Amino acid sequence: MNVDKLVFRVAGILILVSLFLYLVHSPYWLFLTLFVGANMLQASFSGFCPLAKILRFFGVKPGGAFE
Repeated sequence: MNVDKLVFRVAGILILVSLFLYLVHSPYWLFLTLFVGANMLQASFSGFCPLAKILRFFGVKPGGAFE
């Protein structure tokens, strides 16, 4: 498992969880979906992802996207 796969996996999980919580709890959970989407968009332009930095700090082997 490398950083790229973990970043996309965590982003997907956060989006699905926030959509579920939106349906069963409160529409304010859509802000989490917005945050994750905006972070993915800026990472596609800049190559900087905070989660990737954290994962690399904990020793997860790097991938090709966030170097």
